[in-house]
Amino acid sequence: MTGPSNRDILRQHGLRPRKSLGQHFIHDRNILERMADAAELAPGGLVVEVGAGLGGLTRVLAERVGPTGHVLALETDDALVPLLREALPTTRYPQVEPVHVDVLSRSPGELGLEAGGYMVVANLPYYITSAVLRHFLADEGRPRRMVLMVQREVAQRVVAEPPHMSLLAVSVQVYARPQVVLRVPAGAFVPRPAVDSAVLRLDVYPAPVITVPPAEFFAVVRAGFAQRRKQLRNALAAGLARPGPAIDAALAGAGIDGRRRAETLTLAEWDRLSAALTPPVP
Repeated sequence: MTGPSNRDILRQHGLRPRKSLGQHFIHDRNILERMADAAELAPGGLVVEVGAGLGGLTRVLAERVGPTGHVLALETDDALVPLLREALPTTRYPQVEPVHVDVLSRSPGELGLEAGGYMVVANLPYYITSAVLRHFLADEGRPRRMVLMVQREVAQRVVAEPPHMSLLAVSVQVYARPQVVLRVPAGAFVPRPAVDSAVLRLDVYPAPVITVPPAEFFAVVRAGFAQRRKQLRNALAAGLARPGPAIDAALAGAGIDGRRRAETLTLAEWDRLSAALTPPVP
């Protein structure tokens, strides 16, 4: 026997999904189970859920980590936090800790999270996807794995390979190995979004797979992608405010044809180029 639907729950509490928060609630339990499968949660594990909403995914995560585990259920909507606590009472779900917080306002360390010691599983509002990825992946306390429901087009951009790379793809792949594990139709949500979604799994590396410090590396990558229609040589000269001969020398040193465009470069090529353009530490 199934419980009340998402529509029923919202109606019973006099609530409506908030467009300003990008709220779309999944009503298909099978999809929630497959998200948990992708996370490979173990009993006793620690999992962070961003945007716990009505608690559907929270309940599945709690069942997977068991009574000895811990589900840190983060929710920024003050109207949903009491509902979440009501749906997942501590008497039945002692492993669930609902927290009223905007995840982007607290670093992983401020949430008590240690590098590699937790997972992140979330049905993300589309508009904060890039910010959440950056928030967790670029932090020293990054998770071991992330399983995220995102806009399908965004998922495809994240897993792209040359010659179709993007700044987003580079920004994620420096820190993690991404894969799309499930396509999710718009009809699986209440309310129904305008586009399809996808479940994205990120297996996070212990450290970024580059030799140059991330700040210097991404300064070069951002310059390269800032004017994508330009050849790489010209885009870098403009974006880094460096003279052409200096850019040419760096490109030659990295073994890269300056006539190429940013989306054709591999991570290894960006790393070599960034190293060639980064002044040595005295």
